[in-house]
Amino acid sequence: MKKAITAFLACLALGALSSCGGTKKVELTFLETMTSPERTAVLKEIIANYEKENPNVTVNLISPPYDQADNKLTMMLNNEQPLDVIEVRDYTVRQLVNNKKLENLEDRIASWEYGKDLLPIAMTCARTVDGVAYILPQFFYVKALFVRTDILAQNGITKMPETMDELIAVSIKITNRNKNQYGFGFRGKSNEFKISDLMILSDVANIDSENIYKTTDGNFSLADPQAVASFKRYVEMFQKSVPSDGINWGFNEQVNAFISGTTPFLIQDPDTVALVDAQLGRDKYTVIPLPKGKTGKTIVDYGYTSLSIPSYSKNKEEAWKFITFMTNPTNNAYLCKKYGPLPIHSSTFSEDKTFSTGVYQAWSTMMSQPDKYVFVKYPLGSEKWPGWAQLHEQYMQSVLLGKITVEEAVAKFTEYWK
Repeated sequence: MKKAITAFLACLALGALSSCGGTKKVELTFLETMTSPERTAVLKEIIANYEKENPNVTVNLISPPYDQADNKLTMMLNNEQPLDVIEVRDYTVRQLVNNKKLENLEDRIASWEYGKDLLPIAMTCARTVDGVAYILPQFFYVKALFVRTDILAQNGITKMPETMDELIAVSIKITNRNKNQYGFGFRGKSNEFKISDLMILSDVANIDSENIYKTTDGNFSLADPQAVASFKRYVEMFQKSVPSDGINWGFNEQVNAFISGTTPFLIQDPDTVALVDAQLGRDKYTVIPLPKGKTGKTIVDYGYTSLSIPSYSKNKEEAWKFITFMTNPTNNAYLCKKYGPLPIHSSTFSEDKTFSTGVYQAWSTMMSQPDKYVFVKYPLGSEKWPGWAQLHEQYMQSVLLGKITVEEAVAKFTEYWK
């Protein structure tokens, strides 16, 4: 009896064991930062499937409100609170690496059975900091051109724009203010530079892919003479093909104008597909690769969210096993179908009908032709970066309203990045 009691107490003391000769019970704490009710529901579904396959593992999901999630993650990491799997955004990864909070995943990715199936851009993102893979991307955001084919047909337009100049010319051509028909779904607020600067800088031949605001000879890209000329053309497009209130449009206004047919051209990310599908239907629109600049190439930025393991986690092997389950081709494709962004595996774009046919072919084309579509980075690690969006919007609005010239705005931008 005494031995039985001793054995029982030992089992209690080793609470991590399901039985004295049994499997170790593991609790993983997973904090998401891209929180939304729809996406969290999908994560919980994938977690439930994982726990069913791995009955010895429990995954506790923490889902802070979206606008508080990054601060919550930073606070928990700084205090080394229990965390095993975390979502890291493109603009937070450098800070977390500098603070030594992320595990090096290079060896794990190299030995993963699906590691060689990752898209090249996936490994580029994984090695954002110091060329070392501290993260594994979950999905990407890459912009493409949404086109209302029915509106173009009504206006006698049968050829899709292949260049930025053609896009601007067609937008101006079909604009008829008396009929509330305009051309381009303008972005006036909320990171508007992510559209304007891509259009402008695609005309500059020697953009540094590591920093969109530099040329390969070390100069400020927006001050390049060709960029100044393209900036003026961008202003002309606003004046001649955009509703006057477009200067204040953010994401919702852009998409609403596209769905209503007010503006049949829209540059946006793939998560817009689900919204447009639900409210419009694919018989009325398509998606094509971004038009090329005068260089014959297009500057393309990309965003991503990734998974990582805190450097102090006590369950690193179990955490990695869960991450590989989350990001295997099947589950990754399922998450992207439900949530909208682009998956991380090459095989998904060739074998999954959702991504190998229809509107997603535009993104497949762009990611498979790096000689034509040049993926570039923003200077996220610069101390100037946090203030850039506000300053850019301020002077861009002044230019669009005719308060200052393009040259004056470029001078302000140049001074800021000194």
